[in-house]
Amino acid sequence: MPRRPRLTLPNVPLHLIQRGNNRQICFAADEDFRFYLTWLRDYAGNTGCRIHAYALMTNHVHLLVSAERGEAPGEMMKALGQRYVQYFNRTYRRSGTLWEGRYRSCLTQAEDYLLACQRYIELNPVRAGMVAHPAEYRWSSYRANAQGEEDALVRPHEVYQALAADAASRQSSYRELFRQELDPEVVDEIRRATIGNFALGSARFGAEVAAASGRRATPGKPGRPPKVDVDGSGDLFG
Repeated sequence: MPRRPRLTLPNVPLHLIQRGNNRQICFAADEDFRFYLTWLRDYAGNTGCRIHAYALMTNHVHLLVSAERGEAPGEMMKALGQRYVQYFNRTYRRSGTLWEGRYRSCLTQAEDYLLACQRYIELNPVRAGMVAHPAEYRWSSYRANAQGEEDALVRPHEVYQALAADAASRQSSYRELFRQELDPEVVDEIRRATIGNFALGSARFGAEVAAASGRRATPGKPGRPPKVDVDGSGDLFG
C-alpha cells in the first residue's frame, strides 16, 4: 500500500517524531545532543522553520515546528538527518541507516492544542522515568519556555506569547500549566494523530485541513463504504 502523503500547510504548527531504527540509540554522548541541536538551528534558519518546542530523547526526537512554506519542515529534516547520520556513523565507526524511515507528524490546531502539544513534548523525559521534573532534563525546550533560559533555537509561537504581556509573566503562566498532568485522552489524541499523519484538533480543524490540502485529514471510518445510487445521493430505494 502506498504511503499517505504528509499533511503540511504554511504556518500551521507540525508535531513530528523521528525514531532510531529499531529504536536504537541515536544520542550516546552529550556531544551528540549538542551537535544535533546546533545543526537543527542552522537548518531551521536555512529553510525558514520556527522551532517552538523540542525534546531529544536517547532514541528519538520530538519537534514542534511551523514555517511559511509547507515543504520547509521536510527539507529541514532531510538535510539535518543526513548530516547527523554521517557524523554519528563516523564517530561510532558504524554504517547504514540510523533513522526508522520517514518521520511521523501531525498538523496541530494552534488555538486549542499547541500548548498541550508543547507540554506533551517537554514531559517526555518525565513519562520515560528519566527525570522527576522537566526542568531536570537538559535536552528539551522546557527551560527556555518555562524558565527563560537562553536558547537560540526556540522561537515562541503566538499562542505562547499570548499567555501574558511580558516574558517573566509568560514563563510563570506556562509553568502553572505543568502543575496538572496532561489529560490521558489528550495524550492518546496526540499519539494517534502523529502516528497516523492526521490533523490534531477539532472536527472543524480537520475539515479545514482537508479542504486546504485536498487530502483526508482524519481517520477513516471502519467497514466498507455505503453503496450509493447512480446519482450519488446515497438513497438506494427512493
